[in-house]
Amino acid sequence: MYVTVRRYEGVTNPTEAGRQVRETFLPVISEIPGFVAYYWVDAGGGVMISTSVFQDKAGAEESNRRAAAVVRDSLASLLPKPPQVTAGEVVAHK
Repeated sequence: MYVTVRRYEGVTNPTEAGRQVRETFLPVISEIPGFVAYYWVDAGGGVMISTSVFQDKAGAEESNRRAAAVVRDSLASLLPKPPQVTAGEVVAHK
């Protein structure tokens, strides 16, 4: 499995960002081959974190491309700063 974590800072409206992610991004990401799970977390203080889990690196990389497009096209006013992106292969899980 492969995971991507994106940390967004300076989120202008976390409630609206969550709604938009549910309505706009979840349908897109869940159609990518190898999709396992997606989590959108409000960490407080204008910080939100997304975690995408895929069966392989190709799916995770495609989700990164699609996430960038959705943010650019639909969420730019809510997520004004580029995310810090960390990705890697899962080496332990339960």
